[in-house]
Amino acid sequence: MINNTKIEIENLNFYYGQTQALFDVSMKVPERMVTALIGPSGCGKSTFLRTLNRMNDTIDGTRMEGDILIDGNSIYHGNTDVVTLRKKVGMVFQKSNPFPKSIFDNVAYGPRLHGIKAKSELVEIVEKSLIRAGLWDEVKDRLEKNAMDLSGGQQQRLCIARALAVGPDILLMDEPASALDPKSTARIEDLIAELRQNYTIVIVTHNMQQAGRISDFTGFFYEGHLIEFDDTKLIFTKPRKKQTEDYITGRFG
Repeated sequence: MINNTKIEIENLNFYYGQTQALFDVSMKVPERMVTALIGPSGCGKSTFLRTLNRMNDTIDGTRMEGDILIDGNSIYHGNTDVVTLRKKVGMVFQKSNPFPKSIFDNVAYGPRLHGIKAKSELVEIVEKSLIRAGLWDEVKDRLEKNAMDLSGGQQQRLCIARALAVGPDILLMDEPASALDPKSTARIEDLIAELRQNYTIVIVTHNMQQAGRISDFTGFFYEGHLIEFDDTKLIFTKPRKKQTEDYITGRFG
């Protein structure tokens, strides 16, 4: 049961040129919970995720029909400030992408971009963000070292800290653990469980076990259609659609 809706998607159709990638998707994403998006490769999960912070705007020839509301306000309204939107809706990608700068400068990048110049304020934001991302204890003595020297799992947590540093309400994660070893994946999953207390999280995952472990709600996409969206336990134990059941039991995918 969804009490507070953070994001409402209404009859969303999305096109790359003449090719339609999403078909009439409607969904209510609950506040301060984890919503997982599952489905086979190429089914529209990542495209859908990128509509939530208008990241698809950067691709030529794309267009969208329908609407997306965050806290009741349309993010596709003509007056929407996309920079402000992306401050509110942070994103973590499949492949960790730290900047070739120091650990400190990676996390301080966003706040500086948004006009924070005072060193003391930046120090506080960097520390708080690294603590929230579960990385502080590992890097606090080498903040001036190059972020590229961190391990893969540490780099991904650094990217999460960088997303948190600008104070978002929502975190979008596109397969954030798919390139990581099992130990680093477990750290990311534990981190997501902690972050759900303060953030609304939408995660694309190719790993159904992961979706089952970490999410409160799950949406199953197939060929651009949202086939089913429900409480994760119900999706995995009593799906209403045969297509969902067939995917979850491994009959296709």
